[in-house]
Amino acid sequence: MFEVVKTISLFVYPLGIATLALLIALAFWLADRRRWGLGFFAFGFALLWISAMPVLGNWAMLQLEAQWPKRSVAQMPTADAVVVLGGAFGSGNGQFVYPDASGSVDRYWHAARLFHAGKAPLIVLSGGRMPHLTDGPTEAQAGRGFLTDLGVPESAIALDNRALTTYENARNIAAIVDERGLESLLVVTSASHMRRSLDTLSRVDARLVPAATDFSAVENMPFRFRNYLPSVSGLAMTTRAWHEIVGSWYYRLTT
Repeated sequence: MFEVVKTISLFVYPLGIATLALLIALAFWLADRRRWGLGFFAFGFALLWISAMPVLGNWAMLQLEAQWPKRSVAQMPTADAVVVLGGAFGSGNGQFVYPDASGSVDRYWHAARLFHAGKAPLIVLSGGRMPHLTDGPTEAQAGRGFLTDLGVPESAIALDNRALTTYENARNIAAIVDERGLESLLVVTSASHMRRSLDTLSRVDARLVPAATDFSAVENMPFRFRNYLPSVSGLAMTTRAWHEIVGSWYYRLTT
């Protein structure tokens, strides 16, 4: 079921919608209905171009990130634990000697900062291994290795090795909170992911304090002509923003 949902979701993102539009355009063209074909082609091409513009990607991410202040560790309150929502590491199905980290590794780095600053005595890591992978560390295990390299003792780390979605993160973290009697949590995740995370974690019986990190958008983006040309990075930012919006809608409808 997990793979089915993930596969279908590809076609609600800009690249998937544009691809479908271009395929429909080809079908109309082959059926000699060229006016319809040109219409779908124009729609798909325009959607792909606009979605891949860095200026749009930056704007879309800024709408998600702007609601979370960029607070230093010194400004954060103390809590019973730091909770890190995973999504940073890959293992190549066990083929890599060390886990490969994405930009979301900022989540773990920020958790280490909070721990070393004495903001919480425990770090809870949540993240499993994708169903199609059979070997290599889970997300939480890879995160533990990263944190221990940063000087966090293993005794200060609790793991949830099963969660594959934000919903499962919340469910499994709730069990750890109840088991350990935790009353307050510093929630560490990417700023763009924070709103959806807090909505989902609202079922956890603890006070939630957002500790956003991994900011990627800039305010007052300077004008450059290339920011209006399609790019891989621009499409990636727009897709990340759309992923969070669609994810929030999905969880509200299904939970």
